[in-house]
Amino acid sequence: MFNSQSGNPTVAGFGAGPFALFQTAWHHRSLILRLARREIDARYRGSVLGIVWAVLNPILMLAVYTFVFSVVFQARWGATGGSNTEFALLLFSGLILFNVLGECLSRAPGLLLENVSYIKKVVFPLEILPLVSLAVALFNAGIGFVILVVFHLMVAGLPPLTALLLPLVLVPLCLTTLGLSWFFAAAGVFLRDLRQVVGVAVTVLMFLSPIFYPMTAIPERFRAVLHLNPMTAILEQSKDLLFWGRVPSPVDWGLATLGAWVVAWLGYLWFMKTRRGFADVV
Repeated sequence: MFNSQSGNPTVAGFGAGPFALFQTAWHHRSLILRLARREIDARYRGSVLGIVWAVLNPILMLAVYTFVFSVVFQARWGATGGSNTEFALLLFSGLILFNVLGECLSRAPGLLLENVSYIKKVVFPLEILPLVSLAVALFNAGIGFVILVVFHLMVAGLPPLTALLLPLVLVPLCLTTLGLSWFFAAAGVFLRDLRQVVGVAVTVLMFLSPIFYPMTAIPERFRAVLHLNPMTAILEQSKDLLFWGRVPSPVDWGLATLGAWVVAWLGYLWFMKTRRGFADVV
């Protein structure tokens, strides 16, 4: 896995093929899970309620969304209406998925700078740090979805069976997140201002994603632009599965997954090609 001359891991470890990123994840799966668990524990260490905050935070946010949009704004999803509570469910589900991408991207530019000690260790696989970040984000998303299902049972009954297919939607989401995280994590070592730029970009991307509104609310002439957003298809497909009982088109899902795979592979290659210069910069 390591270059015998430089002591640094290179793309040659698992090859430069499109499956290299999966080989890396599988080979270091135990270390990834240990680091993710340590990060989750550290996030809540010292607080009175500890890990309970991982459950309380999304519950409190769901309560706020429900009150604001159901009581204050009396918002509905699209022109066809729907209950006010339904709007809160749709909004919350979209935010859960977007936060997987948003949390990882916001951290990516500073991910290596926050772990300088790992850069100095020639035997540490730096490429797993975005995978650790993704694992933590998926843990938070998992808790959010459990709360979403419980709330759905309380106000709308049992979700459709198609909700069981939600992991399919997570595949392109995770691949896209990893690819962009590898790219920004590597670039962030050399461009220190990138963290601020990405932070603004994540906020813009959130409002340009169909989280607070359906795609039908967008004028026809702008929809093609919004479909360039990788989160658009993911969010639309997730709502079909979770609420409308519709299975996304296999062709659309396949194309989205293929595109996400390419993004992940290119991001991985960029990270592995540039990593040999990390130690010189930090």
